[in-house]
Amino acid sequence: MGAVVSRALRNFNVESRAHRLIGKDKPSLAPRHPGTKEPVTGLLSSNPEIQEKMIKKDDELLSRLKEVYVDSTDPLPEVNCIDQPASEEFRVPNQTLNSAFLNIDADSIPKGKISIVEAMTILGNYKHSPQTWTAERITKEYSLNIQDTKALLEHFKPFEVKIISLKIKEQIEDL
Repeated sequence: MGAVVSRALRNFNVESRAHRLIGKDKPSLAPRHPGTKEPVTGLLSSNPEIQEKMIKKDDELLSRLKEVYVDSTDPLPEVNCIDQPASEEFRVPNQTLNSAFLNIDADSIPKGKISIVEAMTILGNYKHSPQTWTAERITKEYSLNIQDTKALLEHFKPFEVKIISLKIKEQIEDL
């Protein structure tokens, strides 16, 4: 029963409401922010010619706009290929590492990059014998950048286990 009443009220005088809405000149403006209401009304009351300029069409500007013609002659954007560029050099990964730890399907690795297995092997070798596995030797063997290799050896420590004593744990909890 309630649906019948709401449908009747919704459809009441639909045609005249539609004609009235279509007959409006412009849509109503969005509400202004309450903080800007007073300065704008003060400016419009002191300068009524601004209000007239906002409403009136400027034929000179419209004629200039019709004369503007934009022709773009920009070059077409280059399509980036997903494949590696032909000039990039690759190196063959160490097959003994891959077969011993993990089956990696990488046939070639770009120079300057290493696989996860190689990174773990490098770090393990460096931890066990830092005199023989220096940053320079690792750089030459794996075709890496010397600065990146030094940063890897200095900051990446996956094999370190730190056990926090009860005394330090209590100090942390007190903070």
